[in-house]
Amino acid sequence: MKKEDRISFQLHHTSRLVKRYMDRDASKSYVEKMTGTHGWAIGYFYNNMDRDIFQKDLEQEFDIRRSTASNILSLMEKNGLIVRQSVPYDARLKKIILTQKALDVQQAVEQAFDKLETRLRSDISDEELACFSRVIKKIQSNIERTDDEND
Repeated sequence: MKKEDRISFQLHHTSRLVKRYMDRDASKSYVEKMTGTHGWAIGYFYNNMDRDIFQKDLEQEFDIRRSTASNILSLMEKNGLIVRQSVPYDARLKKIILTQKALDVQQAVEQAFDKLETRLRSDISDEELACFSRVIKKIQSNIERTDDEND
């Protein structure tokens, strides 16, 4: 089987293209040094502002390692997008709070995601999108089942 015919190659390649697109768009439009990953994280924090969010929540939501989450949060803090604040019920925990700068950026991030979504869906019928959705969910299930079997 040729490399480009492998599902894993196609998924990886597509993921890199999406990330590159968002990083390029984000770095031009919003905040210096902000990446697409920061846009996803801001969106997650924004959509969960009704509860306390901690680093472990970010790790679980994006299925990333502790060190990766720590690096993301450190850079976001350095860039003034978040602050970490102690909680009264557990001195070890620090909740993540978006700054006004991040809230201002959120609207531009949503516009960039809408633009990306429009681009991704162009020239694809509703029927094709439904088929894609079914297939990608099966692929995800296959991987998750494999992960469960290896635990």
